[in-house]
Amino acid sequence: MEKRFTALEGLSDPDMTKSITIRGEEHSVMQAINRQMAHYTYHIGQIVLLARHYAGANWKSLTVPKNKSKEFNADVASGKKSQR
Repeated sequence: MEKRFTALEGLSDPDMTKSITIRGEEHSVMQAINRQMAHYTYHIGQIVLLARHYAGANWKSLTVPKNKSKEFNADVASGKKSQR
């Protein structure tokens, strides 16, 4: 089954410059979308922080582990890791 994010599909290009009010402050629709995405990432950070705390020594890094950038970059350069 294909999953799609449909909340924005009804918006047209001209809609992006319309003004909306969030907590008494005017934003364009594009600014509101950017604001909401930043809000989501803030909460994701909170969740990751708690997960890391509770996992303790069992935590596995979600990206390049701390102090392992040099090894990761060497693996990318040698073709062992994806450059995506």
